[in-house]
Amino acid sequence: MTNNKYKNRYRIKSTRLQNWDYAQNGSYFITICTEKWAHYFGEIINEKMQLSDIGKIVESEWLATFEMRPDMNLTMSEFIIMPNHFHAIISIGENQFNKQRSTLKNKFGPQSKNLGSIVRGFKSGVTKNARIINPDFGWQRNYWEHIIRNDNEYQHIAQYIIDNPQKWALDKLNGGTGNSVMEQSAPYNFSVIPS
Repeated sequence: MTNNKYKNRYRIKSTRLQNWDYAQNGSYFITICTEKWAHYFGEIINEKMQLSDIGKIVESEWLATFEMRPDMNLTMSEFIIMPNHFHAIISIGENQFNKQRSTLKNKFGPQSKNLGSIVRGFKSGVTKNARIINPDFGWQRNYWEHIIRNDNEYQHIAQYIIDNPQKWALDKLNGGTGNSVMEQSAPYNFSVIPS
């Protein structure tokens, strides 16, 4: 029998593509959810997102992500802050770090100068500032990502992000019956956000 625990916690199988180096240049669609899907970031009114103070922190930290990492050649694309989650497209361009790593594959252990380190820094910055307003604020431990493979996917995902507030009433993350990260409407296979 194998031990499925690490540091006395059950291990969650990684959702990351096993042979992909998340530092290499490419575009990624990410979704990050609040702990227990709590509505910390604001509310949808007339199909438009109205940011709370914590939602404004999320926006500020996301914009700062690109200013803090000029060495990674990041490009910000569409993003949306929803009441209990955040969607974004982020591109990592060719840079000194992924040129050196071209022969490496995704690995466990300390992560730097890759998608995981970007998300970790973003979540950490939001958490630090959000807990000043609400000490109970928290994120789900992991995040969902999808490697964008072509322009058709990119356009479809960008439109999904733009339309997200109008479809909030149907969103599974809001108790609706609609798609959770487009898993049914996509012309390709998206995985469902782990619960």
